[in-house]
Amino acid sequence: MIRVGSAAKSIVAAASAGAAALVTAMDDSVIVTGEWVTIALAVLGALGIVYAVPNAERSEPRQR
Repeated sequence: MIRVGSAAKSIVAAASAGAAALVTAMDDSVIVTGEWVTIALAVLGALGIVYAVPNAERSEPRQR
C-alpha cells in the first residue's frame, strides 16, 4: 500500500524538477525534442529517487 506522504513528496519533487527543466528549456522560447526528453527524465528521475528514499523517523519530543 502506498502511503500518502511518500506519494505526495514524490509528486512535489517531480513537479519541481519538471518545472525547473521546462523553465530552462523555454530560455529561447522553443522546446526541441531533446529538451522534452530532458524534462521527462527529470520528472521520472525525481519520482523514482524521492519515492525510494524513506521518510526520516520521528524523534521523541523534548522534555522541558
